[in-house]
Amino acid sequence: MKKESMVSVRLSAELAARLEKLSRATDRSKSFLAAEAIEEYVALQEWQVEAIKDGIAAAERGDMASHDEAMAVLGQWGHRRNAA
Repeated sequence: MKKESMVSVRLSAELAARLEKLSRATDRSKSFLAAEAIEEYVALQEWQVEAIKDGIAAAERGDMASHDEAMAVLGQWGHRRNAA
């Protein structure tokens, strides 16, 4: 069995009502839904922090694309293929 820790949070009345409604609709406890949401948020933030650290380390090593290389990649963004 996993060790668990209790956490208390304050929610706006509107968010608490939305959580209650979702809890009923999914037949899941509010605690389950809150824990699931926090897990996803923390995982995303951990990923982002590591990506930033990796980017800083690459910059410090000088391992970066040139301006022209970056502009070439950015120039490809947003172009749509013809559907026909």
